[in-house]
Amino acid sequence: MFRTGRALLGRRGVLSAGVRHASTTTGRAGGSYRRFGRTLGVWAAGSAALAGAGYYAARDEIEAFDSEEPAPELRLAPGRQFRGYPVVDTTASTRERLVVLGSGWGAVAVLKTLDRDRYDVVVVSPDNYFIFTPLLPSATVGTVEFRSVLEGIRRITKRVRGAYIEASAVDVDFDSKCVLIEKPGEGRVWLPYDRLVVGVGAQSITHGATGLEHCHKLKTILDARSMRQHIMANFEKVMLPTTPDDEKRRLLTFVVCGGGPTGCEFAAELHDLLTEDLKHYFPQSVREMVRVVIIQSRDHILNMMDSVISEFAERQFARSNITVVTNSRVQAITETSLRYSTRNADGSTTEHELPQGFVLWSTGVSLTPFTQLLCQKLPETQRNRHAITVDTRLRVKGVADGSVYALGDCATVEYPNMLEHINELFESAHHADATEITRSEFSAFVKSATAKFPCAAGHFQSLERNFDYFDANHNGRIDRSEFRGMLEFVDAKLTALPALAQVANQEGVYLGRALSTLAALDADRSSDAEQRRRAEELAVPPFAYHHRGTLAYLGRAAAADFGEGQAYKGSNLAAKYLWRSVYWSQQVSLRTRFLLMMDWIKELLFGRDLSKF
Repeated sequence: MFRTGRALLGRRGVLSAGVRHASTTTGRAGGSYRRFGRTLGVWAAGSAALAGAGYYAARDEIEAFDSEEPAPELRLAPGRQFRGYPVVDTTASTRERLVVLGSGWGAVAVLKTLDRDRYDVVVVSPDNYFIFTPLLPSATVGTVEFRSVLEGIRRITKRVRGAYIEASAVDVDFDSKCVLIEKPGEGRVWLPYDRLVVGVGAQSITHGATGLEHCHKLKTILDARSMRQHIMANFEKVMLPTTPDDEKRRLLTFVVCGGGPTGCEFAAELHDLLTEDLKHYFPQSVREMVRVVIIQSRDHILNMMDSVISEFAERQFARSNITVVTNSRVQAITETSLRYSTRNADGSTTEHELPQGFVLWSTGVSLTPFTQLLCQKLPETQRNRHAITVDTRLRVKGVADGSVYALGDCATVEYPNMLEHINELFESAHHADATEITRSEFSAFVKSATAKFPCAAGHFQSLERNFDYFDANHNGRIDRSEFRGMLEFVDAKLTALPALAQVANQEGVYLGRALSTLAALDADRSSDAEQRRRAEELAVPPFAYHHRGTLAYLGRAAAADFGEGQAYKGSNLAAKYLWRSVYWSQQVSLRTRFLLMMDWIKELLFGRDLSKF
């Protein structure tokens, strides 16, 4: 049954010694076999599902373009300067130049959807890679390795024969259609564009708290590496004989500021690290000192999801001994402590001070310095303090020729106010000789309204399903006041899109297709800006976001909110691997799919790597 020497059966201490110990360990090893077999069976079933899903996703992978000739290098225009800086030469091509700022979800979706040979594409980003951000919490504890959530941006741009510049945008001139880029220590240069896509992301919002320099933020791969080092450094310092008990408790208090998906998933991954790996290498006396605390300003965590999921997550965390503190705001962070205030039921507040050895700040987003500058150049139309305002075709409001687009976390779509169109909509919904709308007329109205306002299609369809609810007098018809109530419902639902990867991805897919359509138009370029705008609006429909569900990993449990009261929650291995399968299928390359699969196999068999490097 056993070979001489050690036989590896699994990661949960399932090692049998060999022939000389077979007689005493057969029963225990058999049970370990069965447990390992069940786990491996679940993983194998999940892998089969992944393979099926990946077949379709793999047909247009970036690996298909690896052998092609790269884009030529960019050069400066001889003797040309603009506002004191040199200008990149653009005379070599007759195609429009598309400049994409950023290498995140939105920018990469544009590059993967854009038709080849439509534009001269130049990507500008300080990071020469794309990060699969939903798996960053897993990277902080070693569930997956850093390289497994990265893909080189040059491989992605090669699909559209694009060039890449490792730099940051620092200024833009809308009149001259140039963007000023800079690499620290290497100088600045103006890069001309015909169309500009801004996808530079956002930075963390402070909410007035002080001492954020003592916090970690989870936005880049360097953030994940720093967090991983800090976690293991704290555990190693606790093991020093010279560390007093009070200091040990402080070092092992991990605080998460913000109860959104990122904060909750990090807390869950940290709990998995403790219960699945550290317990084998650190004594129980140390493990009992570990404390994980989530501080949330709202009355529930995951408040952007259905309340059923929020309550499920709180119960799951309670079972895992993760403390959730709600209705609280962080006031200040020092190197060794955190001060926060809690809002009581009577309206009063109570101040608290919590010793801490690690703080993650994950509490929303705000404008970066570049996007702030962009908004300042368009003061009449850019008044949102947290994002660039774009229209329903993702064009930056205030740019006359519509050549500048923004998407992802740095942008917010300004939706039409339906109440402003009440007269037009009400008159179009009923016959000229009637003052009320029948059910059949309303069904026809919904079809025309969804075509005119695709961003509100789902909400108009919800009105049709709930016709009887809005029919206050139950006469089977909708009068003007009841119709006003319907439009108020739609306006209330048309809120800003959340800062999620799937939002940026859908915006990028839409914009890539829209730009391809616009490039194919045989429009008269000598026409004025207004004529070109009208032609583009006829060719490209408005952007419509389709919510495909929000996922959250909760530590050997997972939940998904699909909207309109539809939710999934599970606290078993099947839920865990379902969560993983979704993200596996969304990878941008075969390479990262393979690396992730290897990481999950290694984690299953050998556990997480606890090295500090």
